[in-house]
Amino acid sequence: MSNVDLSAATWRKSSYSNPDGGQCLEVSDDFPAVVPIRDSKNPGGPALIVAAPAWSAFLRSVKSGS
Repeated sequence: MSNVDLSAATWRKSSYSNPDGGQCLEVSDDFPAVVPIRDSKNPGGPALIVAAPAWSAFLRSVKSGS
């Protein structure tokens, strides 16, 4: 999964993010099978690439508080 070309990715922050930009993650919805995640303070830095089902499971867990 690390060979995903992110050069044209569109990044977004959560609506829950601090408007000042501190301590935020950005994700890209441009890839159906994977979800790239990066640090908003370092947009040129590395991105973590996770499988879309793993990202969905993570979000479900966070939302349920478990």
